Amino acid sequence: MTLSIESVKQGYQGNIVIDDISFDIGKGEMVSVLGPNGSGKSTLIKTVCRILKPISGRVAVDGVSIRDMDPKEFSHVIGYVPQKYMPSDYMTVFDSVLIGRAPYMSWSYSDNDFSHAEKAMDRMGIFELAEKYVNDLSGGQMQKVVLARAIAQDPDYFILDEPTSALDLKNQMLALRTIRNVISNGRSGALVALHDLNLAMHFCDNVILLKDGRIYSSGKPADAITEDSIREVYGVSSEILEGRDGPFVHILEDKIEDVSDL
Repeated sequence: MTLSIESVKQGYQGNIVIDDISFDIGKGEMVSVLGPNGSGKSTLIKTVCRILKPISGRVAVDGVSIRDMDPKEFSHVIGYVPQKYMPSDYMTVFDSVLIGRAPYMSWSYSDNDFSHAEKAMDRMGIFELAEKYVNDLSGGQMQKVVLARAIAQDPDYFILDEPTSALDLKNQMLALRTIRNVISNGRSGALVALHDLNLAMHFCDNVILLKDGRIYSSGKPADAITEDSIREVYGVSSEILEGRDGPFVHILEDKIEDVSDL
């Protein structure tokens, strides 16, 4: 099964935000969308999740447009984690995660649904929060709840919009490692919008680097994330260094334009 983004164009009120975007994601594969603020990452994510209807092009799974799927079929295919999530007051963490099993319900949740929710919470390290109300959680804890809900949903493809934005360094690694482990059996894939180039280099199979709404470079992280592409896309100089766990990006601070007076 392949998720295909085919010549997608998207925009708002006549302004084109992304244009002629095409790439595929297979099962067992994690692909990251990278780029500076305003480059179109979230717009692309929302189009893939059919929150936004493309101006042209389409998103399809094995040749079937996601816009032709009924809601239940779509929820089996796509599990979306938004950049910002507004929790329902006085819902427990367990109930919030269990909602991920709604696509599989007949009359009520089954023991299998409860088991999926419990395993998802355990994977995200939030099992001890099960009886807490979500409106009492920190932003980072809530982010982990939403990720656990997506894992409980067990979709064919996880579509994650900056899933590490509210997390500290340790939990950023935990979150992406967990998604990486979930898809490693080849039953699902993941599209992840990220800001951190090093996280993308460490966890992702392929990356899509956006500039002004178009693909500037794509491919394996080491091929697409280069000193030249970072300079052209982000406007900063960098070094690609070899570390213990592979290459990483070091931004050269003295080469960044001083914008303090702007």
